[in-house]
Formats: sequence, C-alpha cells, structure tokens
Amino acid sequence: MLKVVICGGSGYTGSELLRLLVNHPDVLVTAITADRFVGKTVTDLFPHLYDYTDYVFEPLEKETLLEKGEVFFTALPHAASQEVVDYFYRNGKAVIDLSADFRLKDPFVYQQWYATPHNHIETLKDAVYGLPEIHRESIRGASLVANPGCYPTSVILALYPALKNGLVDVNHIVVDSKSGVSGAGRKGEVSLSFSELNGGFSAYGVATHRHTPEIDQELSWSAQKPVTVSFTPHLLPVNRGILSTVYAELSANVDLDEVLSLYERTYENDPFVMVLEKGRFPDIKNVRGTNYCQIGIAINRKNTLIVVSVIDNLIKGASGQAVQNMNIVYNLDETTALKALAVLP
Repeated sequence: MLKVVICGGSGYTGSELLRLLVNHPDVLVTAITADRFVGKTVTDLFPHLYDYTDYVFEPLEKETLLEKGEVFFTALPHAASQEVVDYFYRNGKAVIDLSADFRLKDPFVYQQWYATPHNHIETLKDAVYGLPEIHRESIRGASLVANPGCYPTSVILALYPALKNGLVDVNHIVVDSKSGVSGAGRKGEVSLSFSELNGGFSAYGVATHRHTPEIDQELSWSAQKPVTVSFTPHLLPVNRGILSTVYAELSANVDLDEVLSLYERTYENDPFVMVLEKGRFPDIKNVRGTNYCQIGIAINRKNTLIVVSVIDNLIKGASGQAVQNMNIVYNLDETTALKALAVLP
C-alpha cells in the first residue's frame, strides 16, 4: 500500500485527487495540507468527499510530512512548489508536481514567463515531463514527474502524431483553445463570478499565456525541430472542460483516411486517447469527469489539417493525469482508479 501525501488539498485539483484516490486499491492517503484551513476537516470544505470525514487539513510542515508518505502530490501555486518539491525529492520521496515549476526545461524561459527565478536548477534537470502518451518509458520509475498543464495536454495530444511523422509545416500552427472556469482555480474573484461569466465568452492571456512555452517545448520535442505556435485561450461559461482546435498546414500529400489511420496507430496502446471516426468531432460533455482525451480530424480545402481535441481540464488536464503518472511510476495498471465514464446530462 502506497502512503500518499497531498500538499495543497483545498483547491479543485486537490479535491479531485482525493475523489480519484478513494477508489485506488493500492493507495492510502495519510496526510492532506491546506495552510488556510488547518484544523478543518476535508468535509468542512468539500461535503461531497464524505469518505474523508475523519481527515483534518494540516499545515505544510515539510519535516513532519516527510515521515508520513512515500508519494507526494504537490498541488501548489507556481513558485510555491519549488522548495517543497526539491525538499521531498532530495529526501528520497517520489513527487508528482501539478504546478508549472518543473515543466519547463530551461530555467531562463521559466523566469521569463513566470516572473520569478528558478532556485532549484539541479532538481529541475531530473524532472520528467509527465505526458504518458509520449514519455511513458521515462516516467516509469521516475522520482520527480512534472504533471503537464491542461491546455498543453489537449494541444500536444492533438498534434503529436502529425509532428512526429513530419506531416505538417511547423512554421504555420495556430491553436485556438477554450476552457471551463475551474481552470482559473478555486478562488473568489469578481471576474469569475456567475453574473460576470454567464452569457459571456472571451479571449484572455492573448499572446501572453504562460502555457505557451510549455506547448512549444513539447511540440518541438515531438517534431525534433523548433516549433513556435500561435496560441490563444478563451474562457467558456461552463464549469469544466477544454476544447482545442488546432490548424496546421500539411507538408505531405496525404488524405484524411491516411491521417486518421496514423493517429489510430499512434494511440492504439494508449488507454485514454480516443480517435473518433471520420466525420465525428468531440464535445467536452463526453469527457466530463473522465481521464479521456477525444480527438476528431478534418482536412479543409486549403490543405490544412484541423484537429479538435477535448479533455476535462481537472482530470486528464490535472489530477487524473497525476494519478495516471503515479500508476506508471510504480508499474501499476495505468488505468487504476481512472476508468470512470462521463456523467450525462
């Protein structure tokens, strides 16, 4: 039985980790931290997590927590994760970090986009980017996994087969993404209130969103050459889900059936990626609450490859992928605790 500690259990990703892990036969959650809610029970904050009635939020005291777990999920804000991750990793624990602090390989790029220096560069060098579909073998047995961002997960899975096989012009890639409000975290802001969001639909972080260099980094790895995308995120007035539409000029003479076949072959051994049949395109409601990514593909009259992908931003885009990574690290069945289907309506 793996003893698991969750650092930062009061947000949406922390609550989803708890919800998923309650059904994991190989896991025992031994501690949950939330500095703002120390002394409160989990069900004080999340009444729906009634299996955790007896759990009390603890302060994030690293030395005390060290003896309580083997696996540490760190669901903390960027910058706040650096020291915590470094401490547990250097003390021999397995760490799966859900922040952005260990995703970018270049510390100077991290400082440029996150406006803070990276203070643990040696630990950063050891981090494995935790997108199982393209880095599974590196994740297996790793001690530090940088769980991908939600937007990058949807975009990378949409483009990986095409880039790996040289089907598209890497200089002409446009990414249009839409996310549910939970992607902004569990916080009270006027701009995120129901009255402000309901009936609206807007772009944000235009040309400045911090997931941009993460997308570039992993797409460049996939293509084995530099890739710089045009990425624009939008805020949907729904609770959860991401839909990304990716446009890329085809550089090879292929038809839609060939591209679909390529995507199906690429992902045939990936339990959570579903390539839809020709003419079908995904809807975020069909992956809500699940760890699945669904992908639909078309080619337009300008010979542009159009790939539409959907994920649940809190599951495949965060907590579910973190559990998937833990399963891989410990050579468990990759789908353990993650087989739930979407809820409809």
